[in-house]
Amino acid sequence: MLYTAFIFGLISSFHCIGMCGPIALMLPVDRTNPAKKTTQIITYHLGRLSAYASIGLVFGLVGKGFFLAGIQQKLSLFIGVAMITVILVPERIFANYNFSKSVFKLISKIKSTLGSQFKNKSYKSLFTIGLLNGFLPCGMVYVALFGAIAMQSESLGVLYMILFGLGTVPMMSAVVYLNSFLTISIRNKIQKAIPYIGVIIGVLFILRGLGLGIPYVSPSNTSLFIQTTPNCH
Repeated sequence: MLYTAFIFGLISSFHCIGMCGPIALMLPVDRTNPAKKTTQIITYHLGRLSAYASIGLVFGLVGKGFFLAGIQQKLSLFIGVAMITVILVPERIFANYNFSKSVFKLISKIKSTLGSQFKNKSYKSLFTIGLLNGFLPCGMVYVALFGAIAMQSESLGVLYMILFGLGTVPMMSAVVYLNSFLTISIRNKIQKAIPYIGVIIGVLFILRGLGLGIPYVSPSNTSLFIQTTPNCH
């Protein structure tokens, strides 16, 4: 299921253009030195990937707990349904609810710190911008985190989120280099395709939880469980 992370990252990067594109366009990169500009953009992406990896570690540990509890199939079913729900429910509806004042305050602080970093052209600032950018609320990241939980281990949770982040790199980089290469019409058409891809990935997780015995897609029930009796040979 790791491959779904990169595919979803690649597709959802068109959503990122609207949400995080302005941040990418405002990056304090050297516009006169192509080589330096490239390394600066890479530094920014490394910051984003570091944020995704750290979040993936946390949610991967959560998934590992469910895995050790032996409820990974039910978890996969739940995650598939949750993914589809998050994709189909408009993001503005979630934005209407303040689930936690402390989280809201933290997000405000992140945005404030993020704004101050644009005044500095150092690599440290670019990495920090990417890092803070990665922690900003995003519906597509939420969907990817469901996938990280389903990976059933902290290392795979980290890898899942890194692959998701790598999928967003090409488009987010293109925004910096060619900020007008995509017309509004093309972006709108691609935006309409994102929910379908998200639903397909959600269905894959549901199939995985059903244990239908389909290799790589829906492995049998027994193959999803930890071996509890040692091999004595």
